[in-house]
Amino acid sequence: MTHFTRRRFLKAAGIGGASAVVGFGAASSVAKASKNAHVIVIGGGSGGATAAKYLKRFSPDLNVTLIEPHATYHTCYGSNWVVGGHAQMDDIAQTYDALQSRHGVKVVQDTVTGIDPDARTVKTAGGETMKYDRLVVSPGIDFRYDNIEGITEADSESVPHAWKAGEQTMILRRQLEAMPDGGVFVMVVPGNPFRCPPGPYERAAMVAHYFQKEKPKSKIIILDNKENFSKQGLFMSGWKEHYGDMIEWVPSSRGGMVEEVDVANLTAISDAGFNEFKADVLNYVPAQQAGKVAQDAGLAVGHWCPVNQMTFESRVHRGIYVIGDASIAGAMPKSGHSANGQGKVAAAAVVRDLAGLEPKSAPTANTCYSLITPDHAISVAGIYVFEPGEREWEDGQMVLVPGSGGVSPADAPATTRQLESIYTKGWYDGITADIWG
Repeated sequence: MTHFTRRRFLKAAGIGGASAVVGFGAASSVAKASKNAHVIVIGGGSGGATAAKYLKRFSPDLNVTLIEPHATYHTCYGSNWVVGGHAQMDDIAQTYDALQSRHGVKVVQDTVTGIDPDARTVKTAGGETMKYDRLVVSPGIDFRYDNIEGITEADSESVPHAWKAGEQTMILRRQLEAMPDGGVFVMVVPGNPFRCPPGPYERAAMVAHYFQKEKPKSKIIILDNKENFSKQGLFMSGWKEHYGDMIEWVPSSRGGMVEEVDVANLTAISDAGFNEFKADVLNYVPAQQAGKVAQDAGLAVGHWCPVNQMTFESRVHRGIYVIGDASIAGAMPKSGHSANGQGKVAAAAVVRDLAGLEPKSAPTANTCYSLITPDHAISVAGIYVFEPGEREWEDGQMVLVPGSGGVSPADAPATTRQLESIYTKGWYDGITADIWG
């Protein structure tokens, strides 16, 4: 873990760029504007907790309230390790103690039931109505069951998605433990965009690692609503190296585009009923959209929330910033690291906006590590910047800086893969400390 130091993490996470955006001659204006201003942050995941923390860091006099329904947050990144038995739920659990005691964020454990953009108020299930000067919304994702027959959200206890970490993670883990040796684990993967693009393929690897030790006659089938996926070559060569033919990937053109689920018989059906995949454990990951609070507030256009990608201010409602998986962020993937960077960019933008200063762009980053075994990892990384539209009326967008990152080399030796597994754990410790520490 020492290879990925906190200093290296902060540099990779883009904190220097966001700090500089706040700082250019702005200190006195920021302090004056922040004295009586109130910023509410909805959602205590990677984006929301980061935004709350860095709002206070950039402007200590600012009143910041974080509203989050859970006292403990389980990260989705790392949850595949739990599914595969490589980690425990406590290993991916985060609390809000440091945000309150060390950084001065007021944390309210409640659920937001409504946003009034005109009155600039937020209502909660606990009966509170809170007024804000600026609002940061980090609602994560919700699921869409409207595009497939035979399954609804109510079926998620028997056919788990495990794409929000917590009880769903443990349901899937218990089902795998109860599965007989020689059984079949079928995972249904949605089309793009969705949270954590490499996640399904890491999950397959972690489950295969568990099967190899405990249930070596078992098989994994990935039914994919796509023709390709993130880090595909690296995943497939790693699967072959460590697990032989245990994992079978079925793309959309060969029956992977599932159209119906027979919940009672744990069967995924594609190609108008011509392909049926019977499972002992069926893991259905639905198509996704911006979290409910954003949908209800009208922040989404279609399934996701359009934003000014330089500041992450909503294109629909002035004074509201939408970050993380729910936002449309150009080339940036929907990942925990992306949400962390967007939280800092939005925090800087809010502070400048309150001070009456023009917005400025800041670079941000994404890094995604994936375990194929506990000692073999692969990664993808990149730096993202805001690129204005070519014409005055065109929206700009976040773009990947050419040559700024890339994926792990295909021909790397085992020692490199092992080092990346060490970096994986160090990255997890670094990013969670930066967000909740």
